[in-house]
Amino acid sequence: MKRKIVLSPSVMCADLLDLKTSIRELEEAGIEALHIDVIDGAFSPAIPLGLDTIKRLRDITTLDFDVHIMAKDNEFFVQKILEIGVQQISFHYETALHADRLVNLIKRRGVRAGLALNPATPLDVSEYLLPELNNILLMLINPGYADNPDEQQVSYAIEKVRQLAELVKSLATPPSIQVDGRVSFATIPGLINAGAENLVLGSTSLYRAGYSLAENRYALDELIKGCGRSS
Repeated sequence: MKRKIVLSPSVMCADLLDLKTSIRELEEAGIEALHIDVIDGAFSPAIPLGLDTIKRLRDITTLDFDVHIMAKDNEFFVQKILEIGVQQISFHYETALHADRLVNLIKRRGVRAGLALNPATPLDVSEYLLPELNNILLMLINPGYADNPDEQQVSYAIEKVRQLAELVKSLATPPSIQVDGRVSFATIPGLINAGAENLVLGSTSLYRAGYSLAENRYALDELIKGCGRSS
């Protein structure tokens, strides 16, 4: 049975000078989850939000927090994010020395655990963890370079999503397939049809310039309906 499509707008694309208003607009648009990138500046050349800012956001909204950690020291950030109170944490395989330990640490706190993979990281590295994961986050551009217009979605994005969907379909409780990186009006149909279920949304979709958030949400709903799914 096909799952509902989850929309996860990236807080990095919101108005960082007025996050409170931006969060209220997302709530009014019926968004259920907020995608929050936690970057240490070493794994990727950006530091969009500090831990204190995320704590303050937690105080002003009941939206689910879907946190994507891009860091060299995963355990430090996992512990700090768990203290804040979130619903899902994904960390990168590429910097995880003891990935299974981190998954167990997250799940013991009643939080959904996800594994993030860089574009060129093969799917087979997740083989033994797949039955334990709640989410697999496929990066479709190199993480941290979204503000570079020359950074395009990798040519093998659709095929990688399709291969992952094939890998997880036999599991009793398959992890959701989340995609991040140029998830746009042009690419969404192909990604959904390949098996993507959770869309991280940014400047090429929910925050598309020239339209209101409500207008973009409506356009997304209509696009997803055309794929035979609902959001």
